[in-house]
Amino acid sequence: MDMSSATSRTEARSDIVSDADRMASVSTKKGWGRYLWSFWVLLGPGFLAALADNDAGGVISYTATGVQFGIGLFVPLVLCLAVLTFTVQEMSMRLGAVTQEGFSRLAHQRYGKFWGIYHVTTLAFENLLTLITEFIGMTAGLSMLGIPMWLADLLCLVFVVLFVLFTGYFTKERIALVIGALNIVFLVVAAMTHPSLEALGRAFTTWNVPASLRGDVTWFVIATVGNAIAPWMIFFQGSGVIDKGVSSRELRLGRIDTAFGCLVQVVIAAGIIICGASLYGHIHNVNSLGPSDIISGLQHTVGRIGAVLFGIGLFDAGFLASITVSLSSSWSIAELFGWSKSLNDKVREAPKFYAIYVGSLTVAALAILIPHMPLNLISIITQVIGGVLMTPLLIFLVLMTSDPALMGSYRTKLWGRIWGWLMVTLLIGLTLATLVQTLLHV
Repeated sequence: MDMSSATSRTEARSDIVSDADRMASVSTKKGWGRYLWSFWVLLGPGFLAALADNDAGGVISYTATGVQFGIGLFVPLVLCLAVLTFTVQEMSMRLGAVTQEGFSRLAHQRYGKFWGIYHVTTLAFENLLTLITEFIGMTAGLSMLGIPMWLADLLCLVFVVLFVLFTGYFTKERIALVIGALNIVFLVVAAMTHPSLEALGRAFTTWNVPASLRGDVTWFVIATVGNAIAPWMIFFQGSGVIDKGVSSRELRLGRIDTAFGCLVQVVIAAGIIICGASLYGHIHNVNSLGPSDIISGLQHTVGRIGAVLFGIGLFDAGFLASITVSLSSSWSIAELFGWSKSLNDKVREAPKFYAIYVGSLTVAALAILIPHMPLNLISIITQVIGGVLMTPLLIFLVLMTSDPALMGSYRTKLWGRIWGWLMVTLLIGLTLATLVQTLLHV
């Protein structure tokens, strides 16, 4: 075993022991304080992976859905997707916790060099395109404050890179959680739009789409379901639980962390759709809708303050996703090649790991400054690559978590395997539908 990896895991485990000691120290106290502290310590990779799924691109997509269709079908649909996200992310969490190996390394060991390289290269490329959309969202958010685009882009890069300078996994994880908590601004803006409770109730009972828009609904359904799970989430959570020090003994806590993240993610996504629904009938040409169009439109419905809050939320969504997406690339590549890869390591102790993190962010930040960058085409390509990557990724995930030789008593049980294969079938169908719809839209 790589000694640096062993040291990192020991340090990660000491973090958990320290947290457990702190939880025990307040266990004799009464009141909500001890419960809040215990819950705060519990939150980690599962919550971050799910919440970061509401990235800048996702925010724009959800908002565009609300602009196009109102509340209708999509608010109840997005809430139902929590089950899909939890199914996939629980398998990723359990695989990492039980095996203490990252997904890319396991794929390489069990299915050959080709699949190990395939997952890492396609993930890194898709993540780079995803990061470009995150910087677009972040710079648009800061532009609300009157900051020039080039300066906003530079500030975004500096903010995300500074994240790695903090010491220890636990500290970095807590900072990411605080960043993620700011997503609540979307719910604030949604409340400021004064949505009709009657319309919301009708959406859950009828799941209705206006007749004039039913021809366009397929693409938006595909995009909404596709937003529920992304390839980087599987790599991030699987590696994150290892770095945090989670083992098979903490699976119950890992499931709670994952379930809570999946629940919060869809509630916020529903709130974003409600924000967009306030612009229903007021904005046309939704397919080319960008961050500046959304923010400008919201100024007319919720005022300057609401638009600024939405811009802050957009920046925050891109900020958190930039951290998690970049880390998924760094972890997966470092795992495959056996490099030091822990957030407990300082930069000088894991230079290649952090070089991938900073390098991918720098390339993405520079890319959005290129004149006439085809941003809509990048979004389409990212979605297609994500679908191509997800198909074998999910198949391997179900196979490995069902393997008794690998998972022992923690393997997926019969009904879990049936449910897992149903989810794989659904997402493969989604991938094929995405390819067809992409060809029709190009």
